[in-house]
Amino acid sequence: MAEKHIVVQGAMCKCQFGQVPDKLKVLTHQKEYANDKSASKKLIVTTKEIGAATFEKNTFGNCTKMGVPPPPCKIMVTEWQKFYDKVQLSNGGYIIVEDSKAVCAIAGTPCIEIIDHGQRAEASQQNFKNADKDVQQQINPLVDSEEMYNEQPSGGGQDGAI
Repeated sequence: MAEKHIVVQGAMCKCQFGQVPDKLKVLTHQKEYANDKSASKKLIVTTKEIGAATFEKNTFGNCTKMGVPPPPCKIMVTEWQKFYDKVQLSNGGYIIVEDSKAVCAIAGTPCIEIIDHGQRAEASQQNFKNADKDVQQQINPLVDSEEMYNEQPSGGGQDGAI
């Protein structure tokens, strides 16, 4: 089985019956985070994110499933499918992964898919400390990596100006 990413707040989703993607919101907990060193932005999406307010704009454009001309989409997630069922979070929900799909009340099928899981690599000070100095020197020969390792950032701007 291939590695799957955990879906976090801000993940982009699209509906097969809509035209515009929308971002997921987490409203059911404020406790478990992924890929967020400050634990302030990337809440883990769970199977409890259902109902009408689970997305930022709460629309995927016009819903072609509802007829011609297609009326505006109003997202109503009734359930999530293909989630990671080995871990249950504090809100009682299971973790949504990048190949999970949501069922919309209008379509009655799992028509909402995740097109971007929302996680981003964030370099931290520890990454820099763990980096191989010789490799860094080869990648960027114009920077004196020894000086960067020893230099402490100052609180002011250029030339000490604030």
